[in-house]
Amino acid sequence: MHCRVIQFKDATPADLSDIATLHAKSWQENYHEVLSVDYLKDKVLTERTAVWTDRLTSPKSNQHVIIAKVDGEFAGFISIFGANHEKYGTIIDNLHVLPTFKSCGIGTKLLKAAAEWANQFDASLPLYLEVLACNTKAMGFYSSLGAEHIATSYWHTPCDSQAKEYVYSWPSAEALTCQPMVHR
Repeated sequence: MHCRVIQFKDATPADLSDIATLHAKSWQENYHEVLSVDYLKDKVLTERTAVWTDRLTSPKSNQHVIIAKVDGEFAGFISIFGANHEKYGTIIDNLHVLPTFKSCGIGTKLLKAAAEWANQFDASLPLYLEVLACNTKAMGFYSSLGAEHIATSYWHTPCDSQAKEYVYSWPSAEALTCQPMVHR
């Protein structure tokens, strides 16, 4: 796909449906190994809509959500929480891009936009994210942008199970913004 005009803007409640729908579809496509069939089929959209309704109508003071549009069409989003963890720093909590736009570099550009916000929030903090062990493509993407695997933990899923996840980190937001562009 040729991406002509890519725009980034802060998310508003008007973006709720696009964000919740993409988040749910992304989980359906990538997490079928760790989330139940019932949850992915019947509950994920409702649950993600509730999460995003809360986040977009009553945002925390350390939260920032950015959406990407290509030629005016919703293409993806990222959310970040500054100073989220005492040791790991600022978390990139969600990064999702519609499959039709993955070759445009939107994921990298969203990460860099979030890193710029994190740098303004508190430049002294490291930047991190958590990625499920089953999402090897994401791990390769983050590694290609200089992230290092620093810890292993478990996510307590909405299905009442546990899934292995890895913590990837950059020593600072600036370390991410200085990485070369990756078109994924």
